[in-house]
Amino acid sequence: MRSKDVVKNELKEKLDTALASQNAEGLTEALADFAMGIQQEVVADFKAFQRTGDQQIMAKRGVRQLTSAEEGFYTAMMQAVRTGDIKQAFTGIENDMPETVIDAVLDDISTAFPLLGAINVQNTAAVTKMLINKKGVQLAMWGALGSKITEELEGAIGKIDITTNKLTAFMPVSKDMLDAGPAWIDAYVRAVLTEALGGALCKAVVAGTGKDQPIGMLKDVSATANVQNGVYPDKEAITLTEITPKTIGGIAKTIATGPNGRTRVVPELLLVVNPVDYFEKIMPATTLLLPDGTYRNNVMPYPTRIEQDINVPTNKVIFGLADRYFMGVGKGGIGGKIEYDDSVRFLDDERVYLTKMYGNGRPLDENAFVVADITNLKEAALPAAVKGTVATSAIVEEVKGVVTTKAAQA
Repeated sequence: MRSKDVVKNELKEKLDTALASQNAEGLTEALADFAMGIQQEVVADFKAFQRTGDQQIMAKRGVRQLTSAEEGFYTAMMQAVRTGDIKQAFTGIENDMPETVIDAVLDDISTAFPLLGAINVQNTAAVTKMLINKKGVQLAMWGALGSKITEELEGAIGKIDITTNKLTAFMPVSKDMLDAGPAWIDAYVRAVLTEALGGALCKAVVAGTGKDQPIGMLKDVSATANVQNGVYPDKEAITLTEITPKTIGGIAKTIATGPNGRTRVVPELLLVVNPVDYFEKIMPATTLLLPDGTYRNNVMPYPTRIEQDINVPTNKVIFGLADRYFMGVGKGGIGGKIEYDDSVRFLDDERVYLTKMYGNGRPLDENAFVVADITNLKEAALPAAVKGTVATSAIVEEVKGVVTTKAAQA
C-alpha cells in the first residue's frame, strides 16, 4: 500500500502538470482530485483528534480559532451542503467569504510558495482598482507645481483592474467533512486554496501573458512593447556566462535605473530560476570551497535572494526587485463565494463546490526585472586540494569577490 505522502505528491504533480498544460478540463479534474486527497487527510486527522485529543494534530493541520464571521460563513456553508436545494441555499450576502479567510490563505501561500512571499501580494478585498507608481518618480514636490511637473506626475500613475482575471478552485465536500465542523472545514478550504491559487499565481507572476491573466516577470512591459491581442512579448534576454561582481553589477545597474532615467536603491536582488537549472548551473556557479573543507552555496557578489520556480523556462533566469512586482488578490466585490457546481461528479456522498476570486498583477516598470540566458554559465573556480589539504598552499584571494583567506600550509 502506498503512503499518504506518495499519493499526495502524485496528486500535486498532476496538478502542476495541468496548470502548465492550459487544458481547462484536465485542470478541473486535477484540482478536484487534489482537493479530494486533501479532504481525506483532513477527515483522517479529525478522527485521530477525536480519539486522542492530541492538540498537535490540530496545529499540524492548521486548524485555527475562527472569528464570528468565519464561524457563521462555514456554518451556513455546512447547512447549504446538507440541504436538498443546494443552489438556493447559497444565495445571499451571507455567502461572501470573509476577508480574514483570504488573509489567512495569503499567509499560507507566502509560506508554501516562497516566490510569492518575496513579491508584493496584497488582499485587495472589495477594491476593484489599484493605483500604482509606474515610473518610481517622486510623487510629492516642494514648491509650485508647474504644468510640466503635473504632466510628469500624471504619466507616472497607473491603474490595475483587479477584477479583470478570475481564479476558480473546486472543492468536493463529503458527509464526513461536514461532521468535522467549521474549524476543520476552514483548514480544508485554506489548504485547497493555498495550493490551487499558489500554483496559479506563481505561473502568472513568472510567465503570465497579460491576456485574461496577470503579466509575468518574463514579459516586456515597456511603452514600446509589441502587444498583440492583449499578449505581451517576452523580454530580450541578456547573456550571462559567469557570475562575477562585474556581471552582476551590470544587471543591478539596469535594475537601479528607472525607466525615466531616475535612479533607485537596490538593497537586494531577487533571482528566480527553474529547479533543474538551479542544480545544474546556478548552484555550481555560486558554490565555493572554503579553507576548512566545507562548501558554501548561493554565494553571490551582491545580496541576492534565490528562489526556485518551475515556471521559469530552461536556460533562463530572472533578476529583479521583488517589491516592484505587484499582485492583488481578493473578492473583487462579487467574488469569494462558494457555489454549487455539477460539472464535476463524484460518488453519491460527494458534492462539488467552487469558489471564485479575482486577481491581477504586473511588473511596475520595464527595468524592474532582467531576463538572462544562462546556457553557457560557467562553474565557480574552486581551489585544488593538495596532499589531503583543503586548499593549495597559495593564498585563496577574493574567490568570486566574496571569500578572502589564506589556506594552511600542507
